[in-house]
Amino acid sequence: MIAPLAGLSSMATRALLADLSAAYTAAHGLEIRFESIGGVDAARRIEAGESVDLVVLAADAMERQLGAGRLRAGSLRPIADSPMFIASPEGHARPAVGTADALRRALLGARAVGYSTGPSGQALLKLLDDWGLRDALADRLRQSPAGVPVAKMVAQGDVDLGFQQLSELLGHGGLTILGPMPPGLEIVTRFTAAVAATSAEPATAQRVADDFASSRHDALRRRLGLASPAA
Repeated sequence: MIAPLAGLSSMATRALLADLSAAYTAAHGLEIRFESIGGVDAARRIEAGESVDLVVLAADAMERQLGAGRLRAGSLRPIADSPMFIASPEGHARPAVGTADALRRALLGARAVGYSTGPSGQALLKLLDDWGLRDALADRLRQSPAGVPVAKMVAQGDVDLGFQQLSELLGHGGLTILGPMPPGLEIVTRFTAAVAATSAEPATAQRVADDFASSRHDALRRRLGLASPAA
C-alpha cells in the first residue's frame, strides 16, 4: 500500500487542494495531505530540501524551483488562475473601484492599503510605480506578514483597502468585496502543480497532478473564486 502523499502549497489554493484531494481519495483510496502556508515560506522549505511529493505555488516560483532541480522535469501542470479583487472593512464606506480613475482616487483617499507578499502584491506595486503613486502612498502601504492573509488586515480595520486574490477573500468575515481590478488592469496569478524531486512515488504523484489539472474540476474552481488555466 502506498503511504499518503505529502504536498506543500501557498494559501491561495488551500480550499481547492483540500477538495481535490478529498475527491481523489474517495475515487482512488489514496490519501493526500497538503500543508498550505505562505508562498514565501513554502518556497524556502522546498529550497531547504524538505521531502514532499507534490508542490503547488505560483507559476513563476515553480519555474525557479524547476530550474534549481527541485521539481521533476516535465511534471508541471497548471491547475488554476487566481484573479485579484479589492476589499474594504465591513460597514465602512464603499469606494468606487470599477475604473482606473476611480481606483486611483480610492487609493489616494485610503488611510492604509494592504497587499500580499506574493506575486499579486508585487504586481500591485508595479502598477503603483506605473501610475507614479508609489512614493505618494509609501507611508500608507502595508504588506501582510508571510502567512497572514490580507483579508485579516481588512477585517480588523488595519487597512481601508485590501488587494488579494479572490480565493483568499471569499468566506472571510468582517469585510466587503468591492470587485475585481478595473478592466485593463487585471492581475491574475497562475498556480501550478508539480512532482517534487524528493518524491518517493513520482509516478503516483504525477497522476494526482494530472487529475488536479483536469477541466472536470472547473465548476469547483469557479465556486472557490478561481478560473480554469485553460480559459
